[in-house]
Amino acid sequence: MHTPAVGTSDGDLRVMVLRGFDRDAMSMRFHTDARSAKVSAIREGPAISVLFYNPEAKVQIRTRGIAVVDQDGTEADAAWTDSTPFARRCYLSELPPGASTEEARSGLPDWVEGIVPSEAQLAPARKNFAVFTVRIHAIDWLYLANAGHRRARFEFSDGNVESRWLVP
Repeated sequence: MHTPAVGTSDGDLRVMVLRGFDRDAMSMRFHTDARSAKVSAIREGPAISVLFYNPEAKVQIRTRGIAVVDQDGTEADAAWTDSTPFARRCYLSELPPGASTEEARSGLPDWVEGIVPSEAQLAPARKNFAVFTVRIHAIDWLYLANAGHRRARFEFSDGNVESRWLVP
């Protein structure tokens, strides 16, 4: 469940890599290009949903929460430093995500295709990097079983959790 589907308030949905989970804060962290449409959508309407599914366990987890983008703060700085140079290479793209091109391309400069750039070569990419943290307000858990599905809902507020069983 490392690659959930993330939905923003503009109705768009995309698969992303979950970079961190803080159980105490009930929050999740994702990395993204600061120039992306999802960052604009989060800044305009921070309501967000994240959908996980594990086919082996037959478990679906739907979460709802509020996202906050950090592009220049300590959390973004720490995430940038902790990322591998190869991962940071993605943020060297000269064009923002979703930009049209005449041919299929990564958006990366030709000199960086297929290599791991140095720290000095990566420095210009930092301005394009951001993290967003989702503070989870609700979790809907669903277990699929031949004998009968099971479903529960958990709501988080001010350090408290309210839980109840639901009919699937």
